[in-house]
Amino acid sequence: MPPLTGDGATRSIGDAGRRNMLQLVQLRWLAVGGQVSAILIAQFGLGVELPLGPMLGVASATLLLNLASIILLRNRVGTSNGSLFFALILDVASLTAQLYLSGGATNPFMWLYLLQVVLGAILLDTWSAIVIVMVTSLCFAALTFIYRPLNFPPALADHRRLIDTAGAWACFALVAMLLVLLITRITQNLRARDANLANLRQQAVEEDHIVRMGLLASGAAHELGTPLASLAVILGDWKRMPALAADPDLVAEIGEMQAEVQRCKAIVTGVLLAAGEARGEAPAITGMRRFLDGIADDWHAAHMSTVLDYRNAFPGDLPVVADPALKQVIFNVLDNAAESSPAWIAFNASQRGDALIIAVQDAGGGFSPERLERIGKPYESSKGRLGGGLGLFLVVNVMRKLGGTVSAANCANGGAVVTLTLPLAAIAAPPGRAA
Repeated sequence: MPPLTGDGATRSIGDAGRRNMLQLVQLRWLAVGGQVSAILIAQFGLGVELPLGPMLGVASATLLLNLASIILLRNRVGTSNGSLFFALILDVASLTAQLYLSGGATNPFMWLYLLQVVLGAILLDTWSAIVIVMVTSLCFAALTFIYRPLNFPPALADHRRLIDTAGAWACFALVAMLLVLLITRITQNLRARDANLANLRQQAVEEDHIVRMGLLASGAAHELGTPLASLAVILGDWKRMPALAADPDLVAEIGEMQAEVQRCKAIVTGVLLAAGEARGEAPAITGMRRFLDGIADDWHAAHMSTVLDYRNAFPGDLPVVADPALKQVIFNVLDNAAESSPAWIAFNASQRGDALIIAVQDAGGGFSPERLERIGKPYESSKGRLGGGLGLFLVVNVMRKLGGTVSAANCANGGAVVTLTLPLAAIAAPPGRAA
C-alpha cells in the first residue's frame, strides 16, 4: 500500500484537531462557570474569605483565552499538536493560579489536575503528554508549600473535615462526569479521523491503479497510431482500384471499414488528449447544451441499434471547456447501460443549484445489493468477463478528480439509474472565453 501523503491526509488530521480544540473550548466554559459558582458559594454561602479580585481576574483571563481560541478556529482549517499542547498548558496555569489563591494542596479540587493529564494523554503526541505530566506534578508539589491559606469562619471550624470530604466527593463527581463526556466525544473525533484516513488510503491505492492503467493505455494508443494510419491508406487505395470499384457491395463494405478505422483513430486521439499528450490542440470552448448534444449524437451514431431517450433540460448555454475526459466518462456510463439494456436507455441532463446532473437509466436487471455497496471498485462486475468492472471504476475516479460524485440506484419499475453530479465550476470556461 502506498504511503498516505498530501493535502487530504493533512486536512483529515487537522480537522480532527480542530474538533478536539472545540472540546477544550467547551470544557473551559464549564470550568469558568464552575469556578465562579464555587467562589460565590464559598464567599457568600459559607463565609470563607477569598481574594475575589484575583480569582475573578483569573476566570476573566480564561474567558479571554476562550474567545481568542474561537477566533483562531474560525480562521484556520485545523489545529496542530503544538496548539493543543499550548492550550492545555494555559489551562494548567489557570487551575494552578486558582488553587494557589484558595488553599493550595489543602483544596480538594487539586485532583482536577488529573483531568488535564488524561486529556493530554488522549489528544497530544507522546512527548507533549509527558511534559503535561511533568508540569502538573511540579505544580502539585509547589502548591503543597506555596499557597494562600483558606480562612474559615469560627462557626465552620468544627466541620472542616466534613467540608473537605464533601469537596473531595464533588471533585470526583465533576472529574468523572467531564471525563466521560469529553472522552466519548474525543474518541468519536479520532474514529472519524481514522475512518477518513482509511478512505484516503483507499483512494491513493485506486489512483495508483489508474496511473498504471493510464500509462498502459497511453502506450497502447501510441502503438496503435501507426497501424491505423496504414490501414486508412490501404483502404483508400482499395477504394480507388478499378477491380474493386466496379463492385458496389465491396465499395460499401470498404466505406464501412474506413468509417470504423476513423472511429478507432478518434478513440486513440481521445486517449492521448485525455492523457495530456496530444500536441497543438488547445481545449475547445463550447456551450453546455451543445457539448451534451454532441455527446449524445456521437454515442448514438455508434450504437444505432439502441434507442437513446435523450432529454437535455440544462437551462441556457453556459460556456464550458469540452473536456474529453468528461466525454469519455459519460460514454462509459452509456456503454454500461447499453450492455444491460440493449434495446433502450435514457440520458437526461439538468441543472441543480451550481451542479450539472446527468442521469443514465436502463431497463436491465438492476444492481445487486452487493454491487450497489461497491460501486466504483475495480473488477466489480456482474458481466463475469476478465477485466470487467473497470468502466464504473474509472468513472468514479475521474468524477472525484473533477470534484463530482457518482451514485447508483435501482428503479422501482425495473432497471437502474446512474447519476453523475459535477460542479459547474469544474468545467466552466475561463472568464472572457466565449463559446
